[in-house]
Amino acid sequence: MGEFASKFFKQLDLIVPLLIVSVVILMVIPIPPFLLDFLQMANISLAIILLLVTMYIKNALEISAFPTLLLVTTLFRLSLNVSSTRLILLQGKNFQGKVIRAFGDFVVGGNYVVGIVIFLILVIIQFVVITRGAERIAEVAARFTLDAMPGKQMSIDADLSAGIITEEEARQKREDIRREADFYGAMDGASKFVRGDAIAGIIITLINILGGLIIGVLQQGLDIGEAAQLYTLFTVGDGLVAQIPALLISTATGIVVSRAASKENLGKDLLKELSSEKRVLYMTGGVILTLGLVTPLPIMPALLLGGGMLTLAYLTTKGYLQKMIPAAGPKEGFETPSTTPEEGVGGAQRPPSGPPLTSAEEVSEIIQSDVLEIDIGYGLIPLADPSQGEIYSKELQWLENKSLMNLEL
Repeated sequence: MGEFASKFFKQLDLIVPLLIVSVVILMVIPIPPFLLDFLQMANISLAIILLLVTMYIKNALEISAFPTLLLVTTLFRLSLNVSSTRLILLQGKNFQGKVIRAFGDFVVGGNYVVGIVIFLILVIIQFVVITRGAERIAEVAARFTLDAMPGKQMSIDADLSAGIITEEEARQKREDIRREADFYGAMDGASKFVRGDAIAGIIITLINILGGLIIGVLQQGLDIGEAAQLYTLFTVGDGLVAQIPALLISTATGIVVSRAASKENLGKDLLKELSSEKRVLYMTGGVILTLGLVTPLPIMPALLLGGGMLTLAYLTTKGYLQKMIPAAGPKEGFETPSTTPEEGVGGAQRPPSGPPLTSAEEVSEIIQSDVLEIDIGYGLIPLADPSQGEIYSKELQWLENKSLMNLEL
């Protein structure tokens, strides 16, 4: 079993391109209803995975493949839209897609008007609120990241010259800066996929409703009300199946582009930062309890929320909450490695204990220095090396006497 799993993961780089090609072929080849149900559930599962992964990353580079995933997931949803539309229009009232029927009957209660309203609300939330904000954040982040690249490169060069970091660390930091710029630049363009997906969802839904009315009335002999009830309910269920994963992925996109580099995941950061000021929690809990007691607002939610905030404030005051949140360690890949008492600048070893360094030889074993070569004339040798000054002075005097003799001749 282990050998099979090892071979499978080794061939994973071949499976992924084949899956992407299959997504494109899915738009053309008809599929049975049970396969459509499986793929729609897979689409929802993938959207949940992406959303939860973005909650636990500490910086955007931990999910550098996210822009490409946006393109693939958008194409996957559109392929499922085309396949479900084909089955709905061909089978009509005999359509057996259980996922779409569940969304049409259970989620909107079998009322296609309610379904249309909910569908439009989800599209507006995704398109107007989340997608537009994430697109703007990605655009600004890409611009400022590119503008800051020269300064970051100069800072790395300065640290390398000073011996604070090694050549390997400098190379890694330059690579991280390049990847960060590429990531935000790609996210600036990939956010257009999400916006286009929302627009395409509205257009596809309108086309499906119109096509269903035409097929139901002209080909199947149904009256307009029955055709509208049947095909609109299926179309709205199909739209909800597509838009809910799209909304989850749009939220994940917003989290990724708005996530600042941190030492902890999003949950721990929020818990630590929102509970850092205990007076705010005490005042908020008191206000909620007061509103529940002296106003017509329901008392039970007020007691639960107000009591919960006061409890959280008490735990913060006593220090219990800080003990439950583990201390953040150094962030990988971005922090300068600290030097211990046993290490000098640049990682050079020095004695753990002993007398202070007094000679140039002892200091030269710790610090990193560059060898310089200076060419000087005979007259400056006594200044540079007094021990050899007498020898070179005699040679210089001999040369001067010889020059005077030549001049007399």
